Amino acid sequence: MVRDNNIRIRIFKNRLLYVLVCVLSGLTAIPLLAILGEVLIKGWKQLGWSFITEATPNAYKAMQAVSAGQDIPGGIANGIVGTFLMLMLAAVVAIPVGVFCGICLSEYRKNWFATIVSYLTDLLQGTPSIIIGIITYIWVVVPMKGYSAIAGSVALFIMMLPLIIRSTEETMKVLPETLKEAGLALGGSYWRVMLQVMLPSALGSIFTGILLAISRVVGETAPLMFTALGGAAISWNMTKPMSAVPLLIWEFFNDPNLQSLIWGASLFLLTFVLCLNLLANESRRNGKYKEPILQIKDVCISYTSSTMAVKHVSADIQKNTITAIMGPSGCGKSTLLRAVNRMHELYKNYSCDR
Repeated sequence: MVRDNNIRIRIFKNRLLYVLVCVLSGLTAIPLLAILGEVLIKGWKQLGWSFITEATPNAYKAMQAVSAGQDIPGGIANGIVGTFLMLMLAAVVAIPVGVFCGICLSEYRKNWFATIVSYLTDLLQGTPSIIIGIITYIWVVVPMKGYSAIAGSVALFIMMLPLIIRSTEETMKVLPETLKEAGLALGGSYWRVMLQVMLPSALGSIFTGILLAISRVVGETAPLMFTALGGAAISWNMTKPMSAVPLLIWEFFNDPNLQSLIWGASLFLLTFVLCLNLLANESRRNGKYKEPILQIKDVCISYTSSTMAVKHVSADIQKNTITAIMGPSGCGKSTLLRAVNRMHELYKNYSCDR
Protein backbone atom coordinates (compact mmCIF):
# COMPACT_ATOMS: atom_id res chain seq x y z
CA MET A 1 0.00 0.00 0.00
CA VAL A 2 2.82 2.40 0.91
CA ARG A 3 4.65 1.48 -2.28
CA ASP A 4 1.57 2.25 -4.41
CA ASN A 5 1.21 5.65 -2.73
CA ASN A 6 4.86 6.46 -3.42
CA ILE A 7 4.40 5.55 -7.09
CA ARG A 8 1.30 7.77 -7.35
CA ILE A 9 3.16 10.67 -5.71
CA ARG A 10 6.08 10.24 -8.11
CA ILE A 11 3.76 10.16 -11.14
CA PHE A 12 1.97 13.27 -9.88
CA LYS A 13 5.27 15.12 -9.41
CA ASN A 14 6.43 14.16 -12.91
CA ARG A 15 3.18 15.37 -14.46
CA LEU A 16 3.28 18.59 -12.43
CA LEU A 17 6.85 19.27 -13.54
CA TYR A 18 5.90 18.57 -17.16
CA VAL A 19 2.98 21.01 -16.99
CA LEU A 20 5.19 23.64 -15.31
CA VAL A 21 7.83 23.32 -18.02
CA CYS A 22 5.19 23.65 -20.76
CA VAL A 23 3.68 26.75 -19.12
CA LEU A 24 7.07 28.45 -18.67
CA SER A 25 8.05 27.59 -22.25
CA GLY A 26 4.80 29.09 -23.48
CA LEU A 27 5.33 32.27 -21.47
CA THR A 28 8.83 32.55 -22.91
CA ALA A 29 7.57 32.10 -26.46
CA ILE A 30 4.75 34.66 -26.18
CA PRO A 31 6.98 37.82 -26.34
CA LEU A 32 9.03 36.33 -29.20
CA LEU A 33 5.94 35.41 -31.22
CA ALA A 34 4.40 38.82 -30.51
CA ILE A 35 7.50 40.62 -31.82
CA LEU A 36 7.76 38.40 -34.90
CA GLY A 37 4.05 38.79 -35.61
CA GLU A 38 4.14 42.58 -35.29
CA VAL A 39 7.17 42.91 -37.56
CA LEU A 40 5.76 40.44 -40.10
CA ILE A 41 2.32 42.08 -40.32
CA LYS A 42 3.60 45.64 -40.65
CA GLY A 43 6.74 44.91 -42.66
CA TRP A 44 5.31 42.47 -45.20
CA LYS A 45 3.46 45.24 -47.08
CA GLN A 46 6.67 47.20 -47.63
CA LEU A 47 8.82 44.38 -48.95
CA GLY A 48 9.14 44.54 -52.70
CA TRP A 49 11.66 44.74 -55.49
CA SER A 50 12.02 48.51 -55.22
CA PHE A 51 12.47 48.30 -51.45
CA ILE A 52 15.62 46.18 -51.77
CA THR A 53 17.02 47.75 -54.97
CA GLU A 54 16.59 51.49 -54.34
CA ALA A 55 18.48 53.74 -51.93
CA THR A 56 16.94 55.53 -48.97
CA PRO A 57 14.97 58.64 -49.95
CA ASN A 58 15.92 62.03 -48.55
CA ALA A 59 13.79 63.74 -45.95
CA TYR A 60 12.25 66.19 -48.44
CA LYS A 61 10.94 63.49 -50.80
CA ALA A 62 9.68 61.46 -47.86
CA MET A 63 7.84 64.51 -46.46
CA GLN A 64 6.22 65.19 -49.85
CA ALA A 65 5.05 61.58 -50.12
CA VAL A 66 3.63 61.59 -46.59
CA SER A 67 1.84 64.92 -47.20
CA ALA A 68 0.28 63.55 -50.40
CA GLY A 69 -0.75 60.32 -48.71
CA GLN A 70 1.48 58.24 -51.00
CA ASP A 71 3.92 55.43 -50.29
CA ILE A 72 7.41 56.61 -49.42
CA PRO A 73 9.70 56.10 -52.44
CA GLY A 74 13.02 54.31 -52.15
CA GLY A 75 14.23 51.46 -50.00
CA ILE A 76 17.22 50.07 -48.11
CA ALA A 77 19.58 49.03 -50.93
CA ASN A 78 22.37 51.23 -49.55
CA GLY A 79 22.07 49.50 -46.17
CA ILE A 80 22.02 46.01 -47.72
CA VAL A 81 25.16 46.71 -49.77
CA GLY A 82 26.97 48.22 -46.79
CA THR A 83 25.98 45.39 -44.45
CA PHE A 84 27.25 42.68 -46.79
CA LEU A 85 30.48 44.50 -47.65
CA MET A 86 31.42 45.15 -44.03
CA LEU A 87 30.42 41.63 -42.96
CA MET A 88 32.44 40.12 -45.79
CA LEU A 89 35.59 42.06 -44.96
CA ALA A 90 35.26 41.33 -41.25
CA ALA A 91 34.63 37.61 -41.85
CA VAL A 92 37.56 37.24 -44.28
CA VAL A 93 39.93 38.33 -41.51
CA ALA A 94 38.13 36.95 -38.44
CA ILE A 95 37.59 33.38 -39.70
CA PRO A 96 41.24 32.33 -40.31
CA VAL A 97 42.51 34.25 -37.27
CA GLY A 98 39.76 32.90 -35.00
CA VAL A 99 40.10 29.29 -36.19
CA PHE A 100 43.91 29.36 -35.81
CA CYS A 101 43.68 30.87 -32.31
CA GLY A 102 41.01 28.33 -31.32
CA ILE A 103 43.21 25.44 -32.45
CA CYS A 104 46.19 26.82 -30.54
CA LEU A 105 44.15 27.34 -27.35
CA SER A 106 42.83 23.77 -27.50
CA GLU A 107 46.27 22.28 -28.05
CA TYR A 108 48.28 24.46 -25.63
CA ARG A 109 45.62 24.94 -22.97
CA LYS A 110 48.13 24.44 -20.13
CA ASN A 111 50.54 27.04 -21.47
CA TRP A 112 50.66 30.31 -19.53
CA PHE A 113 50.39 32.40 -22.69
CA ALA A 114 47.33 30.42 -23.84
CA THR A 115 45.76 31.01 -20.42
CA ILE A 116 46.20 34.78 -20.82
CA VAL A 117 44.78 34.72 -24.36
CA SER A 118 41.81 32.66 -23.17
CA TYR A 119 41.09 35.14 -20.40
CA LEU A 120 41.35 38.09 -22.81
CA THR A 121 38.99 36.29 -25.22
CA ASP A 122 36.36 35.95 -22.51
CA LEU A 123 36.86 39.60 -21.56
CA LEU A 124 36.49 40.73 -25.17
CA GLN A 125 33.38 38.60 -25.62
CA GLY A 126 31.69 40.34 -22.71
CA THR A 127 32.69 43.87 -23.73
CA PRO A 128 29.68 46.07 -24.63
CA SER A 129 29.44 46.81 -28.34
CA ILE A 130 29.39 50.56 -27.80
CA ILE A 131 32.78 50.35 -26.05
CA ILE A 132 34.16 48.44 -29.04
CA GLY A 133 32.80 51.20 -31.28
CA ILE A 134 34.54 53.90 -29.25
CA ILE A 135 37.85 51.99 -29.22
CA THR A 136 37.64 51.43 -32.98
CA TYR A 137 36.93 55.12 -33.45
CA ILE A 138 40.15 55.97 -31.61
CA TRP A 139 42.23 53.27 -33.32
CA VAL A 140 40.94 53.55 -36.90
CA VAL A 141 38.67 56.54 -37.54
CA VAL A 142 40.97 59.15 -35.99
CA PRO A 143 44.16 57.96 -37.79
CA MET A 144 42.26 57.69 -41.10
CA LYS A 145 40.78 61.17 -40.50
CA GLY A 146 37.27 60.10 -41.38
CA TYR A 147 34.52 57.53 -41.06
CA SER A 148 34.68 54.55 -43.40
CA ALA A 149 33.38 51.05 -44.06
CA ILE A 150 36.85 49.75 -43.20
CA ALA A 151 36.47 51.11 -39.67
CA GLY A 152 33.05 49.47 -39.43
CA SER A 153 34.54 46.16 -40.57
CA VAL A 154 37.24 46.42 -37.91
CA ALA A 155 34.57 46.87 -35.23
CA LEU A 156 32.62 43.85 -36.51
CA PHE A 157 35.87 41.86 -36.72
CA ILE A 158 36.61 42.56 -33.05
CA MET A 159 33.12 41.38 -32.08
CA MET A 160 33.21 38.23 -34.23
CA LEU A 161 36.70 37.12 -33.22
CA PRO A 162 36.05 35.82 -29.66
CA LEU A 163 32.93 33.94 -30.78
CA ILE A 164 34.84 32.09 -33.51
CA ILE A 165 37.78 31.40 -31.18
CA ARG A 166 35.54 29.90 -28.49
CA SER A 167 33.50 27.76 -30.89
CA THR A 168 36.66 26.41 -32.55
CA GLU A 169 38.36 25.73 -29.22
CA GLU A 170 35.40 23.83 -27.76
CA THR A 171 34.94 21.84 -30.97
CA MET A 172 38.60 20.77 -31.08
CA LYS A 173 38.48 19.76 -27.41
CA VAL A 174 35.69 17.23 -27.93
CA LEU A 175 37.42 15.45 -30.81
CA PRO A 176 38.81 12.05 -29.75
CA GLU A 177 42.49 12.18 -28.86
CA THR A 178 42.97 8.82 -30.62
CA LEU A 179 42.29 10.56 -33.94
CA LYS A 180 45.40 12.69 -33.55
CA GLU A 181 47.42 9.79 -32.17
CA ALA A 182 46.55 7.66 -35.20
CA GLY A 183 47.73 10.37 -37.59
CA LEU A 184 50.99 10.83 -35.70
CA ALA A 185 51.53 7.06 -35.50
CA LEU A 186 51.35 6.86 -39.30
CA GLY A 187 54.19 9.36 -39.64
CA GLY A 188 52.30 12.60 -40.20
CA SER A 189 53.80 15.80 -38.85
CA TYR A 190 51.99 17.55 -36.03
CA TRP A 191 50.56 20.45 -38.03
CA ARG A 192 49.80 18.22 -41.02
CA VAL A 193 47.68 16.03 -38.76
CA MET A 194 45.98 19.09 -37.28
CA LEU A 195 45.18 20.66 -40.66
CA GLN A 196 44.38 17.53 -42.69
CA VAL A 197 42.83 15.24 -40.07
CA MET A 198 41.58 17.13 -37.02
CA LEU A 199 40.35 20.30 -38.74
CA PRO A 200 38.27 18.51 -41.44
CA SER A 201 36.67 16.39 -38.71
CA ALA A 202 35.57 19.53 -36.85
CA LEU A 203 34.68 21.58 -39.92
CA GLY A 204 30.90 21.21 -39.53
CA SER A 205 30.81 22.49 -35.96
CA ILE A 206 33.30 25.28 -36.71
CA PHE A 207 31.15 26.39 -39.65
CA THR A 208 28.14 26.48 -37.32
CA GLY A 209 30.05 28.71 -34.90
CA ILE A 210 31.03 31.06 -37.73
CA LEU A 211 27.41 31.43 -38.85
CA LEU A 212 26.28 32.14 -35.30
CA ALA A 213 29.03 34.75 -34.93
CA ILE A 214 27.88 36.49 -38.12
CA SER A 215 24.24 36.44 -37.01
CA ARG A 216 25.34 37.89 -33.67
CA VAL A 217 27.04 40.98 -35.15
CA VAL A 218 24.84 41.63 -38.20
CA GLY A 219 22.31 43.57 -36.11
CA GLU A 220 24.79 45.72 -34.20
CA THR A 221 24.17 49.46 -34.43
CA ALA A 222 26.32 51.14 -31.77
CA PRO A 223 29.78 50.23 -33.13
CA LEU A 224 28.79 51.27 -36.67
CA MET A 225 27.55 54.66 -35.46
CA PHE A 226 31.10 55.45 -34.29
CA THR A 227 32.86 53.97 -37.33
CA ALA A 228 30.85 53.68 -40.57
CA LEU A 229 28.50 56.59 -39.77
CA GLY A 230 26.10 55.84 -42.63
CA GLY A 231 25.22 57.21 -46.05
CA ALA A 232 22.12 57.85 -48.15
CA ALA A 233 23.60 56.67 -51.47
CA ILE A 234 24.67 53.20 -52.58
CA SER A 235 28.45 53.13 -52.25
CA TRP A 236 31.08 50.47 -52.97
CA ASN A 237 34.00 52.57 -51.73
CA MET A 238 35.20 51.01 -48.48
CA THR A 239 37.23 54.09 -47.57
CA LYS A 240 34.13 56.31 -47.37
CA PRO A 241 31.21 56.37 -44.91
CA MET A 242 28.76 53.58 -45.60
CA SER A 243 25.33 52.69 -44.33
CA ALA A 244 24.03 49.38 -42.93
CA VAL A 245 20.57 48.01 -42.26
CA PRO A 246 20.79 48.53 -38.45
CA LEU A 247 21.95 52.12 -39.03
CA LEU A 248 19.02 52.73 -41.37
CA ILE A 249 16.56 51.47 -38.77
CA TRP A 250 18.01 53.97 -36.29
CA GLU A 251 17.84 56.78 -38.86
CA PHE A 252 14.24 55.90 -39.75
CA PHE A 253 13.30 56.03 -36.08
CA ASN A 254 14.69 59.55 -35.71
CA ASP A 255 12.91 60.91 -38.80
CA PRO A 256 9.09 61.14 -38.43
CA ASN A 257 8.68 61.01 -42.22
CA LEU A 258 10.61 57.74 -42.54
CA GLN A 259 9.37 55.88 -39.49
CA SER A 260 7.05 53.68 -41.55
CA LEU A 261 10.11 52.14 -43.25
CA ILE A 262 11.29 50.72 -39.93
CA TRP A 263 9.08 47.65 -40.27
CA GLY A 264 10.30 46.62 -43.70
CA ALA A 265 13.97 47.05 -42.72
CA SER A 266 13.38 45.14 -39.48
CA LEU A 267 11.69 42.29 -41.33
CA PHE A 268 14.58 42.05 -43.78
CA LEU A 269 17.11 41.94 -40.93
CA LEU A 270 15.11 39.35 -38.97
CA THR A 271 14.74 37.19 -42.08
CA PHE A 272 18.48 37.32 -42.73
CA VAL A 273 19.33 36.37 -39.12
CA LEU A 274 16.71 33.60 -39.18
CA CYS A 275 18.20 32.15 -42.36
CA LEU A 276 21.68 32.16 -40.81
CA ASN A 277 20.41 30.36 -37.70
CA LEU A 278 18.53 27.77 -39.76
CA LEU A 279 21.66 27.18 -41.83
CA ALA A 280 23.70 26.83 -38.63
CA ASN A 281 21.23 24.29 -37.20
CA GLU A 282 21.28 22.32 -40.44
CA SER A 283 25.07 22.34 -40.44
CA ARG A 284 25.13 21.16 -36.82
CA ARG A 285 22.65 18.38 -37.59
CA ASN A 286 24.57 17.18 -40.62
CA GLY A 287 27.84 17.32 -38.71
CA LYS A 288 26.68 14.84 -36.07
CA TYR A 289 26.87 11.87 -38.39
CA LYS A 290 28.69 11.37 -41.66
CA GLU A 291 28.10 8.46 -43.95
CA PRO A 292 31.27 6.31 -43.82
CA ILE A 293 33.18 5.82 -47.04
CA LEU A 294 33.81 2.17 -46.08
CA GLN A 295 32.00 -0.12 -43.66
CA ILE A 296 33.26 -3.37 -42.18
CA LYS A 297 30.46 -5.37 -40.60
CA ASP A 298 30.92 -8.55 -38.56
CA VAL A 299 33.83 -9.89 -40.62
CA CYS A 300 35.13 -13.37 -39.80
CA ILE A 301 38.26 -14.74 -41.50
CA SER A 302 39.82 -18.19 -41.17
CA TYR A 303 42.64 -20.13 -42.81
CA THR A 304 41.36 -23.47 -41.50
CA SER A 305 37.94 -24.65 -40.41
CA SER A 306 38.97 -24.75 -36.76
CA THR A 307 40.98 -21.51 -36.40
CA MET A 308 39.63 -17.96 -36.73
CA ALA A 309 42.24 -15.34 -37.66
CA VAL A 310 39.69 -12.51 -37.44
CA LYS A 311 36.47 -12.88 -35.51
CA HIS A 312 33.42 -10.57 -35.73
CA VAL A 313 35.19 -7.31 -36.58
CA SER A 314 33.15 -4.19 -37.41
CA ALA A 315 34.37 -0.67 -38.20
CA ASP A 316 33.35 2.50 -40.03
CA ILE A 317 36.00 4.25 -42.11
CA GLN A 318 35.21 7.96 -42.46
CA LYS A 319 36.21 10.21 -45.32
CA ASN A 320 39.14 12.62 -44.76
CA THR A 321 40.30 10.75 -41.67
CA ILE A 322 43.26 8.54 -40.83
CA THR A 323 42.30 5.13 -39.44
CA ALA A 324 45.03 3.09 -37.79
CA ILE A 325 44.71 -0.66 -37.19
CA MET A 326 46.95 -1.48 -34.25
CA GLY A 327 47.61 -4.62 -32.23
CA PRO A 328 50.25 -7.21 -31.35
CA SER A 329 51.88 -9.42 -33.95
CA GLY A 330 49.58 -12.15 -35.20
CA CYS A 331 46.31 -10.51 -34.14
CA GLY A 332 44.95 -10.32 -37.71
CA LYS A 333 45.79 -6.80 -38.93
CA SER A 334 47.23 -7.87 -42.28
CA THR A 335 44.57 -10.52 -42.68
CA LEU A 336 41.80 -7.95 -42.28
CA LEU A 337 43.43 -5.61 -44.80
CA ARG A 338 43.71 -8.46 -47.31
CA ALA A 339 39.99 -9.01 -46.96
CA VAL A 340 39.26 -5.32 -47.47
CA ASN A 341 41.38 -5.31 -50.66
CA ARG A 342 39.87 -8.69 -51.76
CA MET A 343 43.34 -10.24 -51.75
CA HIS A 344 41.92 -13.23 -49.85
CA GLU A 345 40.72 -14.53 -53.20
CA LEU A 346 44.35 -15.37 -54.03
CA TYR A 347 44.56 -17.89 -51.18
CA LYS A 348 42.98 -21.32 -51.55
CA ASN A 349 42.22 -22.08 -47.89
CA TYR A 350 41.34 -18.49 -47.05
CA SER A 351 37.71 -18.06 -45.95
CA CYS A 352 36.04 -14.70 -45.38
CA ASP A 353 32.47 -14.36 -44.10
CA ARG A 354 30.62 -11.02 -44.03
